[in-house]
Amino acid sequence: MSTDTLEPVVDYDEALRRYDPVMGLEVHVELNTASKMFCGCSTAFGAAPNTQTCPVCLGLPGSMPVVNGSAVESAIRIGLALNCEIADWCRFARKNYFYPDMPKNYQISQYDEPIAFDGHLDIELDDGTPFRIEIERAHMEEDTGKSTHVGGATGRIHGADHSLLDYNRCGVPLIEIVTRPITGAGERAPEVARAYVAALRELMKALKVSDARMEQGNLRCDANLSLRPTPADEFGTRSETKNVNSLRSVENAVRYEITRQAARLDAGQRVVQETRMWHEGDQLTTAGRSKETAEDYRYFPEPDLVPIAPSREWVEQLRATLPEAPGVRLKRLQSEWGFSDAEMTDITNADALEVMEQTVAAGAPAPAARKWWLGELSRRANEAGVGLAELAITPAQVAAVQRLVDAGTINDKLARQVIDGVLAGEGEPDQVVTDRGLAVVSDDGALSAAVDEAIAANPDVAEKIRAGKVQAAGALIGSVMKAMRGQADAGRVRELILEKLT
Repeated sequence: MSTDTLEPVVDYDEALRRYDPVMGLEVHVELNTASKMFCGCSTAFGAAPNTQTCPVCLGLPGSMPVVNGSAVESAIRIGLALNCEIADWCRFARKNYFYPDMPKNYQISQYDEPIAFDGHLDIELDDGTPFRIEIERAHMEEDTGKSTHVGGATGRIHGADHSLLDYNRCGVPLIEIVTRPITGAGERAPEVARAYVAALRELMKALKVSDARMEQGNLRCDANLSLRPTPADEFGTRSETKNVNSLRSVENAVRYEITRQAARLDAGQRVVQETRMWHEGDQLTTAGRSKETAEDYRYFPEPDLVPIAPSREWVEQLRATLPEAPGVRLKRLQSEWGFSDAEMTDITNADALEVMEQTVAAGAPAPAARKWWLGELSRRANEAGVGLAELAITPAQVAAVQRLVDAGTINDKLARQVIDGVLAGEGEPDQVVTDRGLAVVSDDGALSAAVDEAIAANPDVAEKIRAGKVQAAGALIGSVMKAMRGQADAGRVRELILEKLT
C-alpha cells in the first residue's frame, strides 16, 4: 500500500487514557429465502454473473415489485429475538443515490418506519462479563449488486483498468440491525464489537433465517466509531468502516480506528465524517467517501408497495417459533457434554455446534462426536473449502461410524476409510465396511499366524519381550497391524504376543 495513504496512529493504551470511545454497529444480514425481496429470482450463491436477474431487480421501466412474505416473516422473528417492538404498521421507502451496482439508482429500504425497533441483545465477553447492546431498529431492505475491479493491485477501484458488474445479488433480502450508541465499553470496545457480531451470527443461525457466513457476505458489519475526551462530553465525529466480514476484522478495525482518530485529535486535527475501507492484509483503514446524511438520500415513501401491517396474532404465532437463545443453549450443552470452556470455544469457532448436537442426539458420545467433527471432518471441510454441514456425511452417519468403532467392528484407522467411502457416495457406513472389506479381523487363527510371522521377522524384539521388556511389544503389534492393513484387533494381538513370549 502506498505510504501516502497511511495515517499516523498512537499506542492503543495511550489513546484510551485520553479518550472515551463510542461505537455504533450496523449489521447487514442476508436472508436465506429462496427468492429475492421483490421478485421471484433465485438467491442461490455462486451462480454465473447476471444469470439471476429480471426486469424488477434490474429496475427496468414499468416493472413492479411485490414483497416477499417469507422475508417479512424472518424480519419479524429477528425483531422478536432481539427483544424489539414490532410495528403495527410500517412501509418501505426509496433511498436515492447513484452507484454502479444499484441499477435503479435507488434502494428500496425502510427509513423512519422500520418493522422492528427499541430492542436489546445481552452478550457475554471473553471473561464472562455481561454487556447489553441497545438496538435502535431492525429494518428490511434489498441488497445491491457486486462490483469486481480488474487490473489493479488491490482489487479496489483505485488503480483498476475496468470494473465488472454482477447484478445477481441485486434484490436479495436484507435485514439491517442498527444499534444505539454503545458507550461504557472503554478499553474493551473492540472486544465488545466482536462479541456482539458473534452473538448476532449465532442468533441468525439459531433462527435459521440466514446462513450467516461472513466470508460469503451473508452477514457483514459497518463499524462506526468516534472519540470524546471523557464520558461526560458530547459525542465526537464518527467514521464508518464499511463491510467488515470477519469477527477478527471487526475487532481489529475498531481498535485501529481508536488509534487513528486519537492521533488526529492529539495533533489538533479534526476527524472527518466519512466511510472507510478495511484492509485485511495491512490491518488498517483508508478513506472512502464523505459520509452522506439522511437528507442526502432524499428518502420518500415507495409508491409501488403497500404498507405492511402484521396482526398481533401473527406476531405472537411467530414469537412461539423462537428457538432457545444461543447463549442458554451453549451453557446447557456444555453441562450435558461435560466440556470445558476452551473445548466449547473450539466447537463454536469451528461452527460445529449444530452437527455436534445432532450427532450426540443420534447416539454418539459427545467426546467421540467432538473428535470426528473437529478432527478428521474439519480437515476434510478445510480441504474442500466448505462448511462442516456441507460435507456429504450426516450427523447420523457419523454416529453410525462411532457405533461400529464401539462394537469393535472397526477401529479408528479403519473408521477414516469408512468416512472416505461415505463422502464418496458409497452408501451408509455399514455398507462401506462390507463392500470395502474393512471389518477388524478378530479370528485367533489368522491373528496367531500373523503374530508368528512378526516374531520370526523381529527376533531381537522378541528377545527383549522374553527378557521382561513388555513395552517392546508395541513394535510387534505395529508389524502385525501393517501386515493386516490395520484390520487386526490390536488388543487381541497384544494378548497373543505376550502369551507366546512370556
